[in-house]
Formats: sequence, structure tokens, C-alpha cells
Amino acid sequence: MKNILKMCLGIMTLLPLGGCFGEDYDFSPPTVTISPTVNDIIDTDLKEANVDWKGENNEPYKKETKDISKLAMKQQSLAVGTETEGNIRFDSQDFSIGGLTVSAIKNNKKQELKLNEEDRTFSFPKEKGKYVIEVDLYTDRGQAQYVGNIVVK
Repeated sequence: MKNILKMCLGIMTLLPLGGCFGEDYDFSPPTVTISPTVNDIIDTDLKEANVDWKGENNEPYKKETKDISKLAMKQQSLAVGTETEGNIRFDSQDFSIGGLTVSAIKNNKKQELKLNEEDRTFSFPKEKGKYVIEVDLYTDRGQAQYVGNIVVK
């Protein structure tokens, strides 16, 4: 009886450790989503533009886009009101963030939007019009730039 109890106790101790060894990590750049905080149901995924990333086993992953505005305008636009608060979400975060910036580009003029780094919220531009939204992510695994298309109404 003691042997059975010891064996059951040993198995119960080892089972939780087995889950630790079976974990799978995603070392690719994350998918970045933006949405207005007034309606988190409406959101849009931004498109990877320029990426210099270290993947699994430090394998380099690079992507270069010459014309980010052209890429952004091909994306489905997200309509928002002036000065609406928005937020940024990542589908995964297997990295440490060193920096994060959000900018809006209209008529080749880039305007950095103030970002609250704690909850990753920002305000969309005051002026109405079509914008390219640009998110620059700097991490311990590298850097990635994402773009999208927004219309401020």
C-alpha cells in the first residue's frame, strides 16, 4: 500500500512538470491590432512593413518595404472620430519591449501621437482626413514597423 501511495505521489509531482517542457514559444514578430477604445469590437490588424527580427534559434527574419504609404493604403481602412482614443494590442508577447511609438502620416507629414505605454492607448489625430498609421516596435528580439489605413471623420 505504501508503494502505491509513493508511486501516485511521484506521478502527481511529475505531471505538472511535463507541461513546462511541452510549451511552444512563438518567436516571430507579433500581429499588431489597433482599435478605438470606445468600440473594441471594431479593430484592424496592421501590416508588417519593415522588420529586422531574431526568430527561433536567433534565425534572422528581415522584411523591407520601400513605400509604406502604398502598402498602408492597400489595407482596409478603420474609420474613427477626431481625437478618439485608440489602443494597440499584440497577439503574443514573447519579447521585452524597449520602445513603442505611434505616428499618423498625412500628405507626407508625420505626426507622432502621444502614447500611454502602460495601457498602450493613444489619441487619433484632431484633423479630419485619410492617414497612414505607423507603429514602430523596438524589442530585445529586434524591431518591427507596422502600417495601416485610418480615416478620421
